[in-house]
Amino acid sequence: MSIKDILAYKGADVFSIRAGALVKAAAGEMRKHNVASLVVKQNDRIIGVLSEHDIVSAIARSGDSALSMPVEDVLSRILVTISPDDSIKHAMRLMTHHRVRHLLVLDAGHLVGIVSSGDVVKSRLEELELESNVLRDAYIAAH
Repeated sequence: MSIKDILAYKGADVFSIRAGALVKAAAGEMRKHNVASLVVKQNDRIIGVLSEHDIVSAIARSGDSALSMPVEDVLSRILVTISPDDSIKHAMRLMTHHRVRHLLVLDAGHLVGIVSSGDVVKSRLEELELESNVLRDAYIAAH
């Protein structure tokens, strides 16, 4: 199973926000779209990913005033990318190595989707269940 299989199932929608937007507005956008992260852009250039974790960390550091800060002051600037043709296992390795929960999916340099750790885990569990069923059926057929 590959990243493009995840995108085919969940959709390739990517929600973004301007770097200068307020954290409170970003939280509202996340809630509106039921997502845990937003791609942050400055003049159509991706500069980072803002996650729920980033917002919580900002509030823990700065209190309520964090909600009035610009997104660019609290976002994670670690951009880890993956190709649609890459495997789920490769995505898991990248997420673990870079300690990120979201991977931007780039195809020929263009953003075509985003996958979360939840997407990857769900996909891997489905793979393992399928493998288990195949092995069980093979065992039953042999006996």
